[in-house]
Amino acid sequence: MEMAWQSFKLIDNMITIRSVNGCTSPWPLISLAAMNLRDLRYLVALAEHRHFGRAAAASFVSQPTLSTQIKKLEDELGVALVERTPRKVLLTEVGREIVQRARDVLNEIDQIRAIARRTIDPESGTVRLGIFPTLGPYLLPHVVPRIRERFPRLELLLVEEKTEVALRQLREGRLDAAVLALPIHDDQLHAEFLFEEPFVLAVPEGHELARRKGLKLADLSDQSLLLLEDGHCLRDQALEVCHLSGAGEKTGFRATSLETLRQMVAANVGITLLPMLAVQPPVAQSENVHLLQFRGDAPSRRIAMIWRKSSAMAPFLKKLAAVLRTLPLGLLDARTVAGSGHAPGIHEKQQRTAHQRARDLQ
Repeated sequence: MEMAWQSFKLIDNMITIRSVNGCTSPWPLISLAAMNLRDLRYLVALAEHRHFGRAAAASFVSQPTLSTQIKKLEDELGVALVERTPRKVLLTEVGREIVQRARDVLNEIDQIRAIARRTIDPESGTVRLGIFPTLGPYLLPHVVPRIRERFPRLELLLVEEKTEVALRQLREGRLDAAVLALPIHDDQLHAEFLFEEPFVLAVPEGHELARRKGLKLADLSDQSLLLLEDGHCLRDQALEVCHLSGAGEKTGFRATSLETLRQMVAANVGITLLPMLAVQPPVAQSENVHLLQFRGDAPSRRIAMIWRKSSAMAPFLKKLAAVLRTLPLGLLDARTVAGSGHAPGIHEKQQRTAHQRARDLQ
C-alpha cells in the first residue's frame, strides 16, 4: 500500500523517516534509523572507484572500516549492493539504483549546507569548477588572479575533465559548475554565456599557406588537418570547420593534446586549427609555426559556464561567471597574435565585447 510520508529528519548525521499514520517503515527488514550519511558516502565512493582499497583511501578510512560499513548497510537494507570479485567490485542492479538515490541525497545535503554558508557569507566557501583540457591551461592564467582578487575568501577547486565527464559529474553533484563549449543539450542545466573564441590556422613556416596575408574557409578545401582524438569537444568543432570548408582529416594520426598538435605542426607533419587563447601569452611561441587568421566570420567556439538549474549556488555562480567573462582587452583578437597575417577592417565581429555578444544571444 502506498504511504504518505510526513517528514525526513537529519539528526546527528542519521536519517529517520516518519509516516503520517505513525508507521515506522513499509519495509520491516530495514532499520532506517541506523542508516547514516557516512555510509552512503562510502557506498558512492565504492561505486566510483570499484575497488575497496581505493574507495577507502578516497574516504580517508581504512579498507576494513569501509568494507565493514558497506556490509552493515547491506544487512540493514536486506539486499546485496555489490558483487565482490578478486580484482574489482561490481554493483548489483539494486546497488546501482540505490547509489543513484544516495548521490541525490548527498547532493541535497550539500545544497542545504551551501544555502546556510552563503547566507552567512555569500562570497565564501568552496566552488568545484570543471573545465575541459583544451581551454583550462590557456584561460585560467588570465582569470584565476581576477577571481582571487574579487572573491578573496573563496576556495576554488578546479577539475580538468573532458566535456562528457564534466557533464556527468555536474549532474551527479560532484561539480558545482563547469566551463564548457556550447551547445549543451540538457534542460536541467543553465548555460551562462561567457565569450566567443576564434580559431586560427597553424601551419609550418614553409607551408604554401604561410605566405597568405589572410585566410578564407574555402582556402582549406584541398587541405588535410591534424585533429585531436575522440572525446575532445575541440575535435568535433574542428570537424565542423572541415565540413564547412571542404577540408579533410589527416589520416594515421590523432593527438591527445593541443601541445602535441602544435609540435606536429612545428615538425612539418601537417596543419591544424588552434583556439585563440592557446596561442596567446603566457603560452610560449613555437618555432617553425606560422599562425593565420581567418577573414570575415572566423570559425570559433562559444564558451559558457554551466550549472544545475536547481543549484542553491546560482546567485553566486552568476557573479563568478561575470568575472570569467571579463577577459583582458584584445585577448581574443587574432591581430594580437605574433606571426599572423593582418587584413585591416576584418575583425569588427571579434572586437565586440562579451557583454554585447551575451545581449545578442538573449
